[in-house]
Amino acid sequence: MSVLRPDLEIISHWIRPATRVLDLGCGDGTLLRHLQDTRQVTGYGLEIDPDNVVRSLQAGIQVIQMDIDQGLTPFADQSFDYVILTQALQVVRYPEQLLREMLRVGREGIVTFPNFGHWRCRLQVAWKGRMPVSETLPEPWYNTPNIHLCTVRDFETLCRDQGYRTLSRQVVDSRHHGSWFMHFAPNLLGEIALYSLTGMKGAPPR
Repeated sequence: MSVLRPDLEIISHWIRPATRVLDLGCGDGTLLRHLQDTRQVTGYGLEIDPDNVVRSLQAGIQVIQMDIDQGLTPFADQSFDYVILTQALQVVRYPEQLLREMLRVGREGIVTFPNFGHWRCRLQVAWKGRMPVSETLPEPWYNTPNIHLCTVRDFETLCRDQGYRTLSRQVVDSRHHGSWFMHFAPNLLGEIALYSLTGMKGAPPR
C-alpha cells in the first residue's frame, strides 16, 4: 500500500466505510486506491491528464478522463456520499459553480486549498510588494496554474453566502501539522485549509 500525502491521510479519516466517493482531479488514483483498500469505498476518479488516467487505471481505479471545469452534468443528484477536490479549487475557472455542483452530486464535499491569508503571504505583499512564493505557493506569478487564490475567510464567506454548512475544518502548515494557535487564528496561521461541507440542512455534524 502506498504512503499517502499527509493531507490525503487527514481526508481519509473523514470518509465513512462502504460509501461512494467521487474524486475530482484524482491524479494517479492514490487516494481512491487507499480508500478502496482501507474503507471499502466504491466510486470514480475524474482526471484530465492522460498519463494520470493510465496510472489510475493501472492502480485499479475507475477513472473518467474529463475536464471538471465543464461541470459534473453526467452525474445525478446525490449519487455520491462524498465528492473530493484536493489542492485544485484555486486552479479551476469557476470555483463557485464547481462547489455548487459538488454539493449537488454529493451529500458532502471535501475541499482543500492553500490559504493566501497566511502571515508569510501578507508579509511578502506588504514588505516586498511582490506576489508570494512559498512551499504551498511555489510558482512565480507568471508561471502558476493558480487563478483564484483565496483566504480561509474568503472561503468561509462564500460558503455562508451560498448556505453551505461546515462539518469539519482543519488548518495545517506546509508540513500538514496543526497547532492550538492555528485553531484560533486559522486565517493568519494556517497555510493549507481542509473543509468538509454539506448543502443539506439535515446532515449531522461530526
